[in-house]
Amino acid sequence: MCRLLIVVISYLSFFVLPASAQNFLNQKSAIWTAKEFKFHTGEVMPNLNIGYTTLGNPNGEVIVILHGTAGSGQGMLNNTFGGELFGPGQVLDATKYFIILPDSIGAGKSSKPSDGLRAKFPKYNYDDMVLAQYRLLTEGLHLKHVRMILGNSMGGMHTWLWGTQYPNFMDILVPMASMPSEMSGRNWLMRRLIIDSIKNDPEYLNGNYVKQPKSLQFASVFYALATNGGNQGLQRIAPTREKADQLLNQRMNSNFNGDANDNLYQWDSSRDFNPANQLEKIQATLLVINSADDERNPPELNVMHKALAKIPNSRLLLIPASDQTSGHGTTGQAKWWKNEVGTLIQNAPRFN
Repeated sequence: MCRLLIVVISYLSFFVLPASAQNFLNQKSAIWTAKEFKFHTGEVMPNLNIGYTTLGNPNGEVIVILHGTAGSGQGMLNNTFGGELFGPGQVLDATKYFIILPDSIGAGKSSKPSDGLRAKFPKYNYDDMVLAQYRLLTEGLHLKHVRMILGNSMGGMHTWLWGTQYPNFMDILVPMASMPSEMSGRNWLMRRLIIDSIKNDPEYLNGNYVKQPKSLQFASVFYALATNGGNQGLQRIAPTREKADQLLNQRMNSNFNGDANDNLYQWDSSRDFNPANQLEKIQATLLVINSADDERNPPELNVMHKALAKIPNSRLLLIPASDQTSGHGTTGQAKWWKNEVGTLIQNAPRFN
């Protein structure tokens, strides 16, 4: 087996990436089943399905892309992400690399509450999601070491966990749009509003609803606007009250196919994320990529400076804010950072 490259990317949450998905070289989808999967709660599922998509050269270094909250692996095969990375001559050229895009627990073709268990589905967290990814890669795809893990948003938080829980599994870590700290501040407050809005909706019926609660789409739109888009970016597309109303009406009236239990579980799964006290375990070369206008991970909190002081061979790429960036959504556009990642892949040392 050649040296492997794994990239863990979080798909941006609601309404962030409008570009349509592309088809790439040797693109295929499959489901692998993890037997006797044990959650951090002690609950065991005899069969946990993990959906994934592959594309590219099976003999090349491996890239694994993991989506973020409310997305799926295939969601990253869009013009602004995959279209900037996987084409001929691009930094993650699919003719050279083998690309794997798993669906996290609770999303895509992976096992989730809407499969039938509803609110009786195990209360999974990010540790469980990373464990499922690890089992897919090691047991399902028989990988022993990977080149790089790069993640965006939830995938960025997963990337921090990969570095602390499986420090010898990769050469490079690139967490994006995330911080290695406890859920708190605006980020958690807004997530709680989504969770509570759904739970308190009379139509929710403790998870046994007969139709999707109306609060689901409202809470999702509210969260996306409050924690995404960037001040300058939103002002550019909604410079007047009339245009702002048009934007909101468009989002509130668009088709929304989410499931209330699935969404509630997805947002709640971040509740106990906190790798801050484990960062010294990270051995890989680390490149953090954040944006200066990220509403969920504001740089002025100084979390990253303190974190990177604990990690050798680490640095921060902070994308400046402008009317062309989109706050938390900025890193979902590969044009801002693809050259940095391409250089890193070529130059970072290999451990195996």
